[in-house]
Amino acid sequence: MRIRLAYGERGLELELPADRLTVVEPTHHPGAPDEMQTLRDALDSPVAGPRVEELVAPGKTIAISICDGTRAQPRQLMIPAILERLEGVVDDHDVVLLVATGTHRANTDEEIRTMLGDELLQRVRVVNHDARDRDSLVFLGERGNGVPVWINRLWVQADVRITTGFVEPHFFAGFSGGPKLVTPGLAGLETVLVLHDATRIGHPNATWGITQGNPVHDDIRAAAAAAAPHFSFDVLLNREHRIITAFAGEMLAMHAVACDAARRYAMQRVDAPFDVVVTSNSGFPLDQNLYQAVKGMSAAAKVVKPGGMIVCAAECRDGFPGHGDFRAFLASQPSPRALLDAIASAPSVVPDQWQVQVQAAIQDRATVVMHTDYLSDAELDEVHLTQTRDIAATVAQALERMGPDARVCVLPEGPQTIAYVG
Repeated sequence: MRIRLAYGERGLELELPADRLTVVEPTHHPGAPDEMQTLRDALDSPVAGPRVEELVAPGKTIAISICDGTRAQPRQLMIPAILERLEGVVDDHDVVLLVATGTHRANTDEEIRTMLGDELLQRVRVVNHDARDRDSLVFLGERGNGVPVWINRLWVQADVRITTGFVEPHFFAGFSGGPKLVTPGLAGLETVLVLHDATRIGHPNATWGITQGNPVHDDIRAAAAAAAPHFSFDVLLNREHRIITAFAGEMLAMHAVACDAARRYAMQRVDAPFDVVVTSNSGFPLDQNLYQAVKGMSAAAKVVKPGGMIVCAAECRDGFPGHGDFRAFLASQPSPRALLDAIASAPSVVPDQWQVQVQAAIQDRATVVMHTDYLSDAELDEVHLTQTRDIAATVAQALERMGPDARVCVLPEGPQTIAYVG
């Protein structure tokens, strides 16, 4: 059976034995016939609370958070849809777009131009959030389970705060969108480190599709409430990154409805775990580096047998990144188990620890093999991974070794659809 994996910008095709194969992919949802009208309709009918135009007045300052360049948010549609509502009331120079980088690197000028387009850049100011610049942050006390809340100063001081994003299952926060566009998106490093500590990340509810009772998401909501948005605007996307539907209004009510919809669209039950799981990382822009590819591994880990094999196809054109420490952290111990032990005994949280913890836990449970055009065999070996140039051959060899009853699952869109055993 011929399968096409989302990989980079061009995709990757392979042939796998149909008689032993289960393919789990997103239920096809065509993009809205008129995406801008879909956005306008959502803004016209908020899930809860007033419409955005009812929140603004002449002279008020507006801060709008947007996803950074690793996310496929349709910013060039969502931001104009909001600005339409502000025309004639708020001047463009009173609007700032805050790139919610969290602890990611700043987006370059060229990346921002690609994300937003020249017309928007000429209209409004765009600022990269910097979690490490204490002067750009405001301390708002402790919230939730002992979370020190440092938030972007421009966000806190704005008269009207608006989040924009998209909702999909998230590998330890449950779902993206909503409060994540405040914390960790606009949070200080100290806040992010606490939200991502070993206890929270290691909790069984810190996983795909769970928000309530998930200690990560519970405290994300609590921290975001310290500088809560006055209005939130999220979309659901299909595999072509086209808008399926949109939701707007008061953040918590809006996000709950959007998560329910995303759960129906993007999570599918399977009867039993598999011996081999082949996954992608949803292609570009999410598969730009190994740090992000942990999401694809994590999606596969939900349905792989203990001791099984995960094959993850991620282009990794940007290499390892993360935030500067990811590669060194992975290479700092002789095995995934040793990494987990070191994290559990560490006196404090350091950047990238959470991603290392998730990856090491997956590797401690299953063999993980990568297919990437940009990382060498030696580089992968350094972080306890192996490379395959031929996914089909690797799968065939694994199935032969595992026996005639061994089964393979393919997640062509990676974390765009989360399979679960139930």
